[in-house]
Amino acid sequence: MNSVFFDDATIDRWIAEDAPLLDLTTHILAIGNQPAQMQWVIRHAATVACSEEAARIATRCGAQVLSIIPSGQQVHANTAILCVNGPTESLLRAWKVAQNLLEHACGIATATQTLVHAVHSVASKVAVLTTRKHPPGVKAIALKSTLSGGAFPHRLGVGETILIFNQHRALLGDWNAVHERLQAIGHALTEKKIVIEAETLEQAQAAIATGAHVVQFDKVTPTQLQAWCPQLKSQAPHIHLLAAGGIRLENAKAYATSGVDALVTSSLHYAPPADIGVKVERLPQ
Repeated sequence: MNSVFFDDATIDRWIAEDAPLLDLTTHILAIGNQPAQMQWVIRHAATVACSEEAARIATRCGAQVLSIIPSGQQVHANTAILCVNGPTESLLRAWKVAQNLLEHACGIATATQTLVHAVHSVASKVAVLTTRKHPPGVKAIALKSTLSGGAFPHRLGVGETILIFNQHRALLGDWNAVHERLQAIGHALTEKKIVIEAETLEQAQAAIATGAHVVQFDKVTPTQLQAWCPQLKSQAPHIHLLAAGGIRLENAKAYATSGVDALVTSSLHYAPPADIGVKVERLPQ
């Protein structure tokens, strides 16, 4: 899976963060020219992500790739995700940068796959959507990792979708002001869906009356949604309903069977890292 673009400058920046000038330990041990092989081995079952970028780190440092497990593939414990060979100085320069990337990305992908599987086990047509709520600078890693686990992006940024939060309504005035603005600009929104956040049934009904195509519920319980969703879809069959706020593996099934069309979650971006060990073997000169 190479659908998410990482430019060479990004790969170089990652390497430079850890080894901008020289590897002092390798230098004083005088082992830099020793041929060697290195493997990044997952210690538990997992879903792979960003292995292609880890391989690019290794090759950028001067190694050659011998084998690689592609992103999106599920693997058993003790599987070598990436195997490379080359001069020791090249392998050791790539070592931790690639390991840190793989642990972070595979952790997210594995958590994503687990949550997606849980949701689809009870509601096969409910989508899992991941938010843009992640630390700055890691959007591409977060996106590729969640895609590898079977989720889809909710929003990549504020410039691609119209999502009216309660904060926007507070600044604009009231529901009438929102409706008037959307009516005035509606001719320019023919290819865009309007998503409006709601916390109550009354807000959801007002959002639909205002012109929403999608209502995104924030921090509403599954029990409340089970009562509200049939009523709203009866009143507005075209409407799509999303559940957001506090969704995680422990409650995903309850939300998936509440009547919504998709779950919106940020929790996957903060998944525990995968446990990946690195093996190195000296090769003959």
